Amino acid sequence: MEISTEKVKRSFILEGLDCSNCAMKIEGNIQKIKGIEDCSVSFATKTLTMGMPKEQEQALVEQVTHKIKELEPHIKVVDKNARRARKPQNSGQGSGHSHSGSHSHSHNHSHSHSGDHGHNHAHENEEEHEDGHDHGHDHGAANTKIMLTRLIAGTVLLAAGIWAPLAGTYELAVFLLAYIIIGGDILLRSAKNIMRGRVFDEHFLMSIATIGAFLIGQYPEGVSVMLFYQIGELFQSIAVNRSRKSISDLMDIRPDYANLKLGDDTKRVSPEEVEIGQLIVIKPGERVPLDGKVVDGFSAMDTSALTGESVPREVEPGQEVLSGFINKNGVLTVEVNKVFGESTVSKILDLVENASSKKAPTENFITKFAKYYTPVVVIVAALMAVAPPLLFEGATFSDWVYRALVFLVISCPCALVVSIPLGFFGGIGASSRNGVLIKGSNYLEALNDVKYVVFDKTGTLTKGAFTVTSIQPKVAGVSQEELLRYAAYAEMHSNHPIAHSIRAAYDRELDEGLISDYNEVSGHGIGVRFEGKEILAGNSKWMEKEQIAFSASDEVGTIVYIAVDRVYAGYLVISDEIKEDSAKAISALKSLGIARTVMLTGDLRPVAEKVGQQIGIDEVCAELLPQHKVEEIERLDRLKSKREKIAFVGDGINDTPVLARADVGIAMGGLGSDAAIEAADIVIMTDEPSKLAAAIQIAKKTRAIVWQNIGFAMGVKGLFLVLGAFGVASMWEAVFADVGVTLIAVINAMRVLKTEPKV
Repeated sequence: MEISTEKVKRSFILEGLDCSNCAMKIEGNIQKIKGIEDCSVSFATKTLTMGMPKEQEQALVEQVTHKIKELEPHIKVVDKNARRARKPQNSGQGSGHSHSGSHSHSHNHSHSHSGDHGHNHAHENEEEHEDGHDHGHDHGAANTKIMLTRLIAGTVLLAAGIWAPLAGTYELAVFLLAYIIIGGDILLRSAKNIMRGRVFDEHFLMSIATIGAFLIGQYPEGVSVMLFYQIGELFQSIAVNRSRKSISDLMDIRPDYANLKLGDDTKRVSPEEVEIGQLIVIKPGERVPLDGKVVDGFSAMDTSALTGESVPREVEPGQEVLSGFINKNGVLTVEVNKVFGESTVSKILDLVENASSKKAPTENFITKFAKYYTPVVVIVAALMAVAPPLLFEGATFSDWVYRALVFLVISCPCALVVSIPLGFFGGIGASSRNGVLIKGSNYLEALNDVKYVVFDKTGTLTKGAFTVTSIQPKVAGVSQEELLRYAAYAEMHSNHPIAHSIRAAYDRELDEGLISDYNEVSGHGIGVRFEGKEILAGNSKWMEKEQIAFSASDEVGTIVYIAVDRVYAGYLVISDEIKEDSAKAISALKSLGIARTVMLTGDLRPVAEKVGQQIGIDEVCAELLPQHKVEEIERLDRLKSKREKIAFVGDGINDTPVLARADVGIAMGGLGSDAAIEAADIVIMTDEPSKLAAAIQIAKKTRAIVWQNIGFAMGVKGLFLVLGAFGVASMWEAVFADVGVTLIAVINAMRVLKTEPKV
């Protein structure tokens, strides 16, 4: 019997995921479950994504949910699809706050959690998510107020302990009360984690350092360190949440509802409920909820959310509109041609949400580094506390225990664990705002190493649509306008793409009563009587067959020769236009250090070489079939060094094998085929090749910021670890080396979002 190997992909929101360390632990444990494939937890979007065999789906989902509850009891696991289905009902009439896909979760909860490791709010989170609905901002504000109240009360008690004339038990009681008010939740979480066998996290480090300070009589310092740690956590959570919100706002394209047309009435429904063939009404200011064709109405569409383009696009009956567009003025009736799950907006959200599942090598390195680094530091601290007093005369236990405690506080690797994924996610967000969708931070990272860029021609560097590019009259008394008019009437009844382009160029109403004796000869041309004159329009074979004396043109493109009353009157050139920004794209890529640009096409060599020459491409390979394109990629692969990468940019279904074969496959998403978009690693929504240069600039800025954070965090921590070991750094400096560095790194990571590519 054949065993089914069908795979399914499931996504869940982890409500209350407020720490990158927790995200790492959950991901690591779920990856160990037999049957789970491609598991990824994104701290930035609070999303768990995993693949599994369909026949084991239910059992594995239960197992994963149980495992998460065991690891982090405060986290609520919510099926993303169930949440989405519920959202439109929650969103009511508004068009503003039911935000996009996974970003909606990070946005709606953005102020409710303490960002990365704001575990200070963990216990409130449990109650907040009890019903699984979006309470977002209210709870966030309440949590912040509670935290501020605790910090103020603790600070007052700390001041009383320092300056009030207290001694002995009274002094200890005041400091202890201040300590519990400020850091009680840290101690509680640390104890819970130890009971679950998870010792080495920042809660444990802070708890042991501050309790140690009390044990050696440093009461004010123990309380103060916990106070500054919590203040740092609060600021850091605000910074992380602001970053999450910025990213979610960039992708705020999820529609809240659809106006379903039922006879003469309309009913507001969830976009998921609308079926193919049904009619929806889109009013001015509303977002298009589903892909479809306009059947009634005229309007201008704001396409910037999908394409990054600020110029509105005019639409009329017969034209396609995509979900995510915003209707600017007229009322449109649209016939739906894709269900919500297949619509453009849904695919884009899935691409961006799941981008974090493909992590960059830098992220993977930091995750592994943090896993081994913290236990090593704890062991070193323990040796530091015990060994010197035993080995060296004059060394006191209290002094070396204090140094060891300082060493522990400094050691926390939070700055790296938080800021690096946030940096990559910010890069993906900035790219999406510029009309480029990157399916994983590994592809964003790979763009830095691209040295060869290979382009398909038609639809990528050229518009993929025939237009009349030249009109050349060759007889006295016939103007360009007249020659085009003769050609348009001759081609009036032809369905050939070239005939369409001639009629489009003429762009006037054609009167059928003016022509007679229509005769189309396949592969040659057309003969017709127009206004009493005999018009012949066709290729050189047609002219030769009809024995018309003409001079052949050497212009690149398809030539249509025209004869009037058997006298050669001139010719039209029909060719595929080069996109306005193709030459700019090639020059921008070269300025970014791309070693070689190549164009692959199935078109004729003279046509391909002329296009290549006009846009400044380095190498042109023409008259290729799809399999030959793959061979060309493999040839370039043999030329490049191991570190260098090849990017291929294409748009058609025949480009799918090449997109899959290249190191980085880039599809033109605006007009590209679904198969090409599916096979690609990066999708350019605007159909502009210059957006590739923009994406590379964002990738370079992201890498620079990520490495700045690594260098800064490692440098500061290294310095303070040495100072702590020699007794120079106190607990105060230790707190800066932990929380302060993390906060600065997170704010630095947010700069990626502000990237404005210069192309």
